[in-house]
Amino acid sequence: MSTADSGQAPHSGIPQPNSRARHLSFWIRELPFSIVLVLTLIGVAYISFSKKPITGYWEILAPLIALICVGAGWHSAADTRGRLWLIGKQVLHWLAFLVVMNIVLLSSVQRLFSATATGLTIFTLLALGTFTAGVHALSWQVCLLGLVMALGIPAIAWVENSALIFLLLAGVIVGIGAVFWWHLREWRGHRA
Repeated sequence: MSTADSGQAPHSGIPQPNSRARHLSFWIRELPFSIVLVLTLIGVAYISFSKKPITGYWEILAPLIALICVGAGWHSAADTRGRLWLIGKQVLHWLAFLVVMNIVLLSSVQRLFSATATGLTIFTLLALGTFTAGVHALSWQVCLLGLVMALGIPAIAWVENSALIFLLLAGVIVGIGAVFWWHLREWRGHRA
């Protein structure tokens, strides 16, 4: 078996990670951020269809995002004190989000908002909270997740006025396109 077949660099004796393992590692590292984005969109879609706020859903999602933020910022905290500081900042940050979210969901406030407006308000708060949590955790992935959520706000409002099914269809098309692009790129890499 040649050194190219064994995954080792010639003459070095040091194993080199193969392309497939690196790609898999990348997707595994990015999986929590993708899951949060999908769960957030599911929550907003549910509110849009049911016309009812789902407080419990957001109360579960906020601590999940906090855990992801702590995990994303863990490597940048050099010592135990830094890690405790990171955890404390995230806990306070997401507690503040939950307090504001529950204020928006008070019945006296709900009389002023429709269910759709409530859903978009909570989604806006979640996008802002996610972005600023990423800043606190020094995680570009969490910041990007917050920006993607923020860009979704006008899209959701537009789709709500047009048809929510368009957004779901666009998501499916983008997902299928991403899978085909990924496989095409791998296929070209193996041919080279």
